[in-house]
Formats: sequence, structure tokens, C-alpha cells
Amino acid sequence: MGRYVIRRLLQALLTLGLVLFLMHWLMAISVQVRGNPARLFFGDRTPDAAALAQVEAMYNLDDPCYDRTGDPCLVPFVERLQDYAAGDFGTTLRNNRDVGELLAISIPNTLRLFAFSIVTLVVLAMVFGSWAARHRNRFQDHFVRGGTILVDSVPVFLIMLIYSSLIAVPLTRWVRGIFGDESAIGQLFRPTYDVDHPWMTIIVPGLLLGTAGLASMTRLVRASQLENYHADFVRTAHAKGLTRRRVTNVHIVRNSLIPVVTSIGYNFAFILTGAVVTEGIMQIPGMGQMLWNALLGTEVSIVITSFVVIAVVVLAVNLVVDLMYALLDPRIRYA
Repeated sequence: MGRYVIRRLLQALLTLGLVLFLMHWLMAISVQVRGNPARLFFGDRTPDAAALAQVEAMYNLDDPCYDRTGDPCLVPFVERLQDYAAGDFGTTLRNNRDVGELLAISIPNTLRLFAFSIVTLVVLAMVFGSWAARHRNRFQDHFVRGGTILVDSVPVFLIMLIYSSLIAVPLTRWVRGIFGDESAIGQLFRPTYDVDHPWMTIIVPGLLLGTAGLASMTRLVRASQLENYHADFVRTAHAKGLTRRRVTNVHIVRNSLIPVVTSIGYNFAFILTGAVVTEGIMQIPGMGQMLWNALLGTEVSIVITSFVVIAVVVLAVNLVVDLMYALLDPRIRYA
């Protein structure tokens, strides 16, 4: 196990290095084609050559490689790695804010959103998938599959817009009229994020975002459990006189979780795309909103750092998913 973990960590570091280099190269090409983003520091003013050169040196944009289209700019890349190793993630061009401070604000909000989304997706998929597998080819099975496909076919942004524009405001007024303005449930259905109640106002967006990918996950749970319903170990468990609930929960569900756990790793990256839309509509100051604004404003430091953080999280989730296989199936051994 230890050797496997070390090998996977080394693979993750290599992947992270490739992601970092690719992002640096793409942003270098963007600077080479669109022009030096150091001009954003001056806003609408036209800077003189000396002031522009000073700002370029301040943000490490004065290297001659930025004048050659296609140059990977290896020297600035090595300098960026050294800065990251020292904990320096750079500053923004528009307001000279430290990127590390922005990450400290954005990452917790995005992780809260992810936590509620993943839990919602897994719980709903397990419940609906198990129910459909238990009633195979009956009305319940067709209802679950059709209903989840219908829910999954509605775009995330449309769900968020309907909720924030049509449902959240009257629902908040009704709830506050019963429980009071400052009650926890009174904050739960707010149409936008509130920094004073970061946990309560992110629950509903997380639950709604968790419906993305519900149909595919539910079908996977259903198919995985159907493969085990007539397996030899299930018949043996019934022959021993175990109750139906114990056979289902201990033998069928547990042995059906490996493909589901694998799917969680892929859905984590899928939910990340919906997080950008969710944070924008619900005004959540998270990674998605910060990255979108950085792309619009050509904030090189924020864009590269954000993708590095996202890559680290995705790699960590996939490593945890791989390690969970041995917990779910003792037959799996890591060489």
C-alpha cells in the first residue's frame, strides 16, 4: 500500500507539473498575441514607457520571450515555480491584491459548495438507483429512470435562475414571517450568498448543483446492483437465513460501490464546471467566480494559480477514490 501511494503521489506531481507548464505556456501565448496585460495596471490612462517598464518588471512581464509568439518562456516558468514554493502566488494587476488572500476567501466557499453537491448527488443516486434495481422493469424502475433523465436534461444555469428569480424571494419572505428574519432557516432560502451566513446560504445552491449528472449516476448504481442481485454470494447469504435488508445493505450495496466511487471522481470535475455558473448566479465568492472574472480581466496570476488549485483538488480526490477500493473490496491489493 505504501509503495502504491508513493507511486501515485509521484504521478500526481508529474501531472501537476504538466498542468502548470501548459497553463503558463497558454497564458504566455495570450500575452504574446493580445499584448502585455501590464497596461491593465493603469486603467484608462496611457502610461509612458518608463512607467510601463517598471510595472512589467514588478509583475515579471519584462522578459523578451513575451515578444516572441509561441515561445514557452521557460525562465519565467522556473521563476514562477520558485515563487510558488516560497508561498508567493503573485498579485493582481488591477488592484494590486495578493492572490493568496483571494484564494483564502474563495477556496472555503467552493469546497462548501462541492461538499453539499457531491453528498446530494451520491445520496440521491444511491436511493433512486437501489429502488430502481429492486423493482426492475416495473413502474418504479421506469419512473426513476425517466424522472432522473428529465431532471438532468434541465441546464444547471436554468435551475439556478428559476430558483433565485421565482422561488427564493417569496419562499424567504414566507419562512421569515414564521421563524423570524435572523433565524437559521430564515437564511436558508436567500436568493444570494451572504458572507455573514456562509454555511446556511450555500446549502440550497449545493443541493441544486448536486442534481447535475444525476441520471448517469443513478443508472450506474442500478446496473451495478443488478449485476450482484443474482450473484453466488447473494444466494449464499439468503441460504444462511440473513434478512433481506442485511443482504441488500451489506452484500449487494457494498459490492456495487466500486464503479460508483469511480464515477464520483469523474463527477467531481463535472460539477466543477457547474460551480462557475452557480457561483455567478448566486453571487458566491468562490473559485469559479474568481476564475471567470480573472479570465475576463486577463489576470494571469489568478488564472494560473486557480487552475493549479483545481488540479491539486482533482488529483487528491482521484487518489482518495483509488484508495477506497481496498476498503470496499478486501480482494483488491495494491502492488
